[in-house]
Amino acid sequence: MSNNNRTVVPEAKAALNQMKLEIANEIGLQNYDTVDKGNLTARQNGYVGGYMTKKLVELAEQQMAGK
Repeated sequence: MSNNNRTVVPEAKAALNQMKLEIANEIGLQNYDTVDKGNLTARQNGYVGGYMTKKLVELAEQQMAGK
């Protein structure tokens, strides 16, 4: 199975990783950067990705609205 995940803007990778860690911390997943993601439930991993997507959409909407 191939992994098609790639960062479209490589310069944003560090900021996206930081956002991921902050969101994981907000939802109670401590040390998310060092934890074995395979030991987390699909729900826990999904929350991190879901909240990241939600925040990124909010940022894009604000930018499109000129805020």
